[in-house]
Amino acid sequence: MKIVILDEYLVCRGNLDFEALRQFGEVVSYPATARGEAAERIGDAEAVFLNRVVIDREVLSRCPNLRFIGITATGYNMIDLEAAGEFGVTVCNVPAYSTEAVAQLTFALLLEIACGVSTLSAHVHAGNWRSPLDPFVAEHRSFELCGKTMGIVGMGDIGYRVAQLANAFGMDVLGYRRHPDRSLERENLHFCDLDDLLERSDVVSVHCPLTSETRGLIGERELARMKDGAVLLNTSRGPVLNEAAVAAALDSGKLYAAGLDVLSSEPPKEDNPLARHPRCVVTPHVAWTPRETRARLIGVCVENLRCFLEGRPQNVVNQKA
Repeated sequence: MKIVILDEYLVCRGNLDFEALRQFGEVVSYPATARGEAAERIGDAEAVFLNRVVIDREVLSRCPNLRFIGITATGYNMIDLEAAGEFGVTVCNVPAYSTEAVAQLTFALLLEIACGVSTLSAHVHAGNWRSPLDPFVAEHRSFELCGKTMGIVGMGDIGYRVAQLANAFGMDVLGYRRHPDRSLERENLHFCDLDDLLERSDVVSVHCPLTSETRGLIGERELARMKDGAVLLNTSRGPVLNEAAVAAALDSGKLYAAGLDVLSSEPPKEDNPLARHPRCVVTPHVAWTPRETRARLIGVCVENLRCFLEGRPQNVVNQKA
């Protein structure tokens, strides 16, 4: 069979590769692929792997041999799943591979907001040693996490791991998901509805997939319900937030700060209201990129194709295929 990889560079930096796919057939790999190049590059291939390349109905219609799409990620919002099912294409993702890495970066963002480490370190590097009583240090408003409440919107694998880390810091946790697993509740972890979570949380961390239901989930109404001076974190998908509403909440002081690993468009447009906002800590969608995480991802991708070829597909996200 012929296998095409459309954006290998995103996964394979740091001496990693997809050589294991060659056991299944010919492999053609591209470092990156623009949206308009996808159909031509897939061509007569039966399987394609991709991370961020959009595969819509038009692309699928031009690839008659295609039977398998392997997403080198957990999110699958770049694929028209309905069209894939209609064309008989099985779409598989890689769930849970980045749980530790995303939870880790979530807390890195929160700790940066709480402690201001990078800003203080930059001033020391510049030769400015400040005492703890100096006004410069005082205005950073560092704060303790212990005793505060974290609200987690989306209590899947990543959300639950973030909850464990929050508990380790002495935080109470409120969780929200459409179908809560009450067996996970304990003394410092309880499920509640979204409005209750927003009203009671000092920190709100978003960990839900991007769907038609979650697009713009946190907007003007939801931000208004949050505590004054709360912190908002998002390491899921950018469009889950209404960015204009978040920027307005930061400008007014309703939000103390935001920590983001994702934006509505990546790279951000020049007029993105959050990319350069002084109250935003922003990283360029790197939560999933530790080498160990990507090695795990590649292993599951290979197994996804193997299982598909053996007639027992796993991690299928379009069950109608």
